[in-house]
Amino acid sequence: MSGNPAVLMRLLASAHSVAERAGAIVRKVLHSGDLGIVEKTGANDLQTLADRLAQRSICASLYKRFPKITVIGEEVIVWVDPLDGTKEYTEGLLDNVTVLIGIAHRGRAIAGVINQPFYNYQLGTGADLGRTMWGMLGLGAFGFQLQEVPGERRIVTTTRSHSNKLVTDSVDAMEPHEVIRVGGAGNKIVQLLEGKASAYVFASPGCKKWDTCAPEAILHAAGGKLTDMHGNAYCYDANVKHMNSAGVLATLRNHQYYASRVPQSVLQALKSD
Repeated sequence: MSGNPAVLMRLLASAHSVAERAGAIVRKVLHSGDLGIVEKTGANDLQTLADRLAQRSICASLYKRFPKITVIGEEVIVWVDPLDGTKEYTEGLLDNVTVLIGIAHRGRAIAGVINQPFYNYQLGTGADLGRTMWGMLGLGAFGFQLQEVPGERRIVTTTRSHSNKLVTDSVDAMEPHEVIRVGGAGNKIVQLLEGKASAYVFASPGCKKWDTCAPEAILHAAGGKLTDMHGNAYCYDANVKHMNSAGVLATLRNHQYYASRVPQSVLQALKSD
């Protein structure tokens, strides 16, 4: 599939509508009361019926409209996470849950869609649920109000269920005024975009390319930056390994400050892709 701008815009528009449909599937499965939970590699790595149905819907829809697309090659790759924050989904932490569709061109994340199926769920019965954010490099980021953390406060968002010494050492090195521990890579990037956090720090393997492609594209379109802990960009070609082996460091502003504070012991432990 070519990198023609018109084709890419049609692909992004399709991803937007497909993500909203997937969000509706995620809500429907939750309301059914039968999540169909299975463990993939352990209790912290789960898959639900919503994961499976949303993935099937996204891929079928995109393949139907764009038969030559590579969904995970050629120049344009689509990275899909049908339900980011599965563990939190099973625990009822619904604001952590997102649907992610990222578009990469020649290895670079250039566009993405984040659907929050349960946005506004705290408002209770009758609330208008769901929100879709999207962005494209050179065009901008939309579907939300961009905000920054006020003043010089350093608020770090990080994992709630996959922490280890490398993660805690890196978080501590940032000398944060506050630390937020939540689930979902997409959710953490939303926190950066809405001024609830100033840096997303995850100094550990575990996050995958489908977790970061869409969030990275939207963050970059809004003026932010996502790299590994060494400050290097990730590549999203079809043949790259799926694991983000050197962790994730993301910011809306002042990326170099946070990158400069990563301990040498952490950098030595994490091999950059």
